[in-house]
This record gives sequence, structure tokens and C-alpha cells, in this order.
Amino acid sequence: MWCVIPAAGSGRRFGGDVPKQYRTVEGRPLLAWTLARLAGHRAIDGFIVAIAADDAWWPGWRHVQGKPIRTAIGGAERAHSVLAGVLALDSMAGAGEWVLVHDAARPCVPVADLDALLAAGTADRVGAILAARVRDTVKQGSAENRIEATLPRDRLWRAQTPQLVRRERLQSALKENERRVMNPTDEAAALEAIGEFPLLVEGSEENLKVTSSSDLGLAGSILARQWGIDVASDRFPQ
Repeated sequence: MWCVIPAAGSGRRFGGDVPKQYRTVEGRPLLAWTLARLAGHRAIDGFIVAIAADDAWWPGWRHVQGKPIRTAIGGAERAHSVLAGVLALDSMAGAGEWVLVHDAARPCVPVADLDALLAAGTADRVGAILAARVRDTVKQGSAENRIEATLPRDRLWRAQTPQLVRRERLQSALKENERRVMNPTDEAAALEAIGEFPLLVEGSEENLKVTSSSDLGLAGSILARQWGIDVASDRFPQ
């Protein structure tokens, strides 16, 4: 099973000159932690990292823990990058093979969550995504930022990654969304648009997506606890 990692974003919302995925956490780039975590799972055979055409930060990594890393040229939006990564898998993964898509900025996904996702997703016709239940009270607001309604939260989830789907189905969904000039913000949304609905697999709150500079410290704390102080260099991309 291969994993596609969209990493072509410039990180404009994050701020600074260094793209978010290359910002350092506990002495290593965020993307290096993400690759190392996923590479440790026995089910993952290799990676396609979708990078920007003008990416001056990409270190040229070729493997991680003996598993190959290949690159594809991503696009302006996440869906374009994921599609580029999926198309690059054409000679490496059959149409019916399962593919994972994971955010470059989610370095802390627990191994137990990966196990649960793969167990549930590979037994399903469509696939599955990791997600966290909404615990807060959720308000619907107006254009003037006034409360319009309180939404029932018992069926609300926050989507996480990885997201698991068969290669051909994901490729078809992304191409159809592109044809309709739609811009899905995750793979599940692309599937939903063509009438396919993946399972929700409850994941840990530790599966943090780094979206602002303040998240780097929290991610570092989680990683230090998960990995311990001493981490062998051969577990990271080379």
C-alpha cells in the first residue's frame, strides 16, 4: 500500500519564508516526522510526495526505513496535488489497490489509529477516514457574525487524515471534481460529490494538524512523548 502526501503548499496562512511542511520541530522538518511515523507501519510500502514545481526546500529524500520516496509535481490546490500523486502511482499500484492520503502537517498520528483505519477501511466497499467527534457546542453564524442556530453535535465529526480509498476510485473522483470545477478540501469530499461515502473511524486528538506557529510547540510535545528523547537517525528520510 502506497501513501500520497500533498506537500505543495506555500504556507501563506502559516506565515514566514519557510513552507509549513519544512518548519523544524524537535530538530527535524515537520514532513520528516510525518514520513517517519508512517514508514514505521508494516502495511505501507512507499510514498509519493507531491511538491511544488519551484520547491527549493525539498531535501531530495529517496527512502525512509527502507521504503521508497518518490515525488510528483503538485498543483495550486490540495486536490490537484493529490491527483498528481495518484497518477504517479500508475505503474506502482493497481487500480483496485488501497491508497492512503495523509497531510504533510500531521506528524503525530498514533500507530493504533492507523491500525484501526486500515482494519475498518479495507473491509469496506468505499474506504474510511480518521476523524474526531465534535465535543464543543457548534454555532451557525450569519454573514454579520450573529448566531443563527445551534447545530446538534451528536453526528458532527472533524475530518482527519489518513484517508483510505482504492486508487482507481480516488482517481475517478478527483478527475470528476476537476471536470465540475469543484475544489474538495479532502478526499472524502471528492468521493461524496460522486455519491460515495467512506466510513468514519474515530481517531485520537493527538493527530494534530499544524496550522499555525503556535501549533509547533504542541506538536513537539506530543512527538517527544510518542518517540522518546533518543530517536535513531535511520528511522528518518534519507
